[in-house]
Amino acid sequence: MKKVLVGILAAIGALVVVLTLLGLAAAACGGKGSVARRTVLELNLERGLVEARPENPLAFMGRRQPTLRDVVEALERAADDDRVKGVVARIGAARLGTAQVQEIRDAVIRFRGKKKPAVAFAETFGEFGPGSGSYYLATAFDQIYLQPVGEVGLTGLQAETPFVTGSLEKVGVRVRGDRRHEYKNAWNMLTEKKFTPAHKEATERLIQSIAAQMVRGIAQARKLSDDEVRALMDRGPLLAQEALEARLVDGLKYRDEVYEQVKTQAGKNAKLLYVAKYLERAGRPHKKGKTIALIYGVGDIHRGKSSYDAMSGEQTMGAETVAQAFRAAVDDKDVKAILFRIDSPGGSAVASDVVWREVGRARKAGKPVIASMGSVAGSGGYYIAMAADKIVAQPGTITGSIGVFTFKPLTAGLWEKLGVSWDEVHTNKNSMMWTGLQDYTPEGWQRVQAVLDFIYADFTGKVAEGRKLPKEKVLEIAKGRIWTGEDAKARGLVDELGGYTTALALCKQAAGIPADAKVKLKVFPRPQAPLAALLGDDPENSDKGETSEVGVAALAEARDLAALLRRLGLVGGARGPLAMPAVPALGD
Repeated sequence: MKKVLVGILAAIGALVVVLTLLGLAAAACGGKGSVARRTVLELNLERGLVEARPENPLAFMGRRQPTLRDVVEALERAADDDRVKGVVARIGAARLGTAQVQEIRDAVIRFRGKKKPAVAFAETFGEFGPGSGSYYLATAFDQIYLQPVGEVGLTGLQAETPFVTGSLEKVGVRVRGDRRHEYKNAWNMLTEKKFTPAHKEATERLIQSIAAQMVRGIAQARKLSDDEVRALMDRGPLLAQEALEARLVDGLKYRDEVYEQVKTQAGKNAKLLYVAKYLERAGRPHKKGKTIALIYGVGDIHRGKSSYDAMSGEQTMGAETVAQAFRAAVDDKDVKAILFRIDSPGGSAVASDVVWREVGRARKAGKPVIASMGSVAGSGGYYIAMAADKIVAQPGTITGSIGVFTFKPLTAGLWEKLGVSWDEVHTNKNSMMWTGLQDYTPEGWQRVQAVLDFIYADFTGKVAEGRKLPKEKVLEIAKGRIWTGEDAKARGLVDELGGYTTALALCKQAAGIPADAKVKLKVFPRPQAPLAALLGDDPENSDKGETSEVGVAALAEARDLAALLRRLGLVGGARGPLAMPAVPALGD
């Protein structure tokens, strides 16, 4: 009987595995289908976007968020597709970075340049909450419709940062460390109780720069003056009727009314089609022609292989993975140039240096490298970009943070409060440098200063070399300070403002490919098929603790808490010395 029961259970298990694999295979292959003769492209920008889709089975089975590249390329492909008569987008509360918003705005404006209508609908731009960023995104569209009971939360930007020094003091913990230099604010939340003058100066300039970009974009799109937009921000949030009277929206309608109107304008029997399905059926652009490699550098930088955190839903950038991608692209004789897409707040100095080296080696091998910055490319994220032939950033990209820091929590007071005693033995004068049980010795502190000085001198020296700037100027604009892409360009840290399209044009130029020639974008390292990722073809790169789709919802609920704990430095280990300050919440 026992054997029969075991056999039945084994058969059921095998059937589940087979069905799962067949389902994943079907999803991987995707149904081609067709694009209707009158199609309206549909975007749901309430879900948010990811920079790159991780090669991880859990991510594959979980939330299938589109990538930023999906949206940009779908709009590019649809602009020249006679079957696509327009685009309608649902915009609302999704947390999109300013640079992501600007990338989508640029793509929508290019789409409209082909005389195709683009319509935005929102239930609300902030409901008892900020909506400046989402409204800024909507202004790229020809028409904006708002639900009659919605509002336009055009209230400007604010930045806030938690400081937990008081909490640490209460539990007997203090933080010991140092930085290069005063604007390197990544550890301030652990050592200060409010903004330092430098921290406040940099943060104020950051939100002022982004706010000015938003004002200009909104004013131009809605045919208002900058002063009129600022005045409306001071009045916000605006009720639906007030927003209509202020010319911020074109009409007050419900979703069904807007979508029916869009379909009617597109012609009889017009069909809606989401971007993912459209790309499956129509095919991506950039599939033919000379080859340009696309390499992603996404997430905190560390040594080893890239990984995916199922708890937070975030990726990390492994220097080994990225370095191997560069070497493979260099070895591929078809690759004429490399587009290096970066979205990273930095991390390990050593890992950043590994990637920097491969960027330089690719250039020496005759493969031009164009770095394209996403929402964030600071500290180590800037380090890995600075050896590229050209650097492209959106005006709202957060970059710079050329500096270094280190710290360790001193926990002896905490253990004393808990009644825990420790003892130790050691062999050398500096053996205890890394323990939290005691402060640095004078000799250990001297070595910490030497390491910080070395890394900072090396970092700034490489910036001067890569950007062809006098070292004195680099020292003036470095000091750990963060800049928007717009401010960074004015200081010589960035070459061009734009996104994928701009970077791709520069890749062609650097490789001697005619501007109007078609090219093939080839991703390195080659993406694993879902089945290969599930089966773990690369045991070294497989994540532990994979779970079923049933567990994804529970994990999603825990992500916001995990993100907050990481932001406070309470989980996830110590961040690397080339890490940026936690990017302040910008009120959107």
